[in-house]
Amino acid sequence: MFDTMTFTKVLGGFCGALLLFMLVGWGGETLYHTGGGHGHGEDTHGDAYPIEVAATDTVEEAEEGPGLAELMAVADPAKGERAFRKCRACHAVEDGKNGTGPHLFGIVGRPVASVAAFGGYSETLAGLGGEWTAEALDGFIENPKAYAPGTNMSFKGIDKVEERANLIAYLQSFGN
Repeated sequence: MFDTMTFTKVLGGFCGALLLFMLVGWGGETLYHTGGGHGHGEDTHGDAYPIEVAATDTVEEAEEGPGLAELMAVADPAKGERAFRKCRACHAVEDGKNGTGPHLFGIVGRPVASVAAFGGYSETLAGLGGEWTAEALDGFIENPKAYAPGTNMSFKGIDKVEERANLIAYLQSFGN
């Protein structure tokens, strides 16, 4: 067992080591501090060297790929059929066959929220108006909740623009 004197020595040694560690850190900061900030009230950019960047060097330009029209020109409906597997749980491509969601037969060029036999459209989607163009479908399929906030569709969307183009090409093959 520990006696009181041994416990006091161990505790004193620990406190002394902690104090020494803090003093060494403070001394090093005082000796080598270069005015680079760190919450001491100095100018945080006083020692920085500015690097000029041309206005044309933007992230958007570097990441921009082919547009939807270009991708639709080379889209593969067979690959789109594979992508449609994600949609099949709620939608069908057969005319008049509604599921949890409306049928998608002839959707490209059809007015938004226009399947009369389907009554489950959200107010947001019903109020959108317009037609389901390839561009509109692309935006909706990418992120339904962002395209039509309040939509009843719970699908998170498809990130890859090539996959969306293939899916739209597949949907175009029905009723158009």
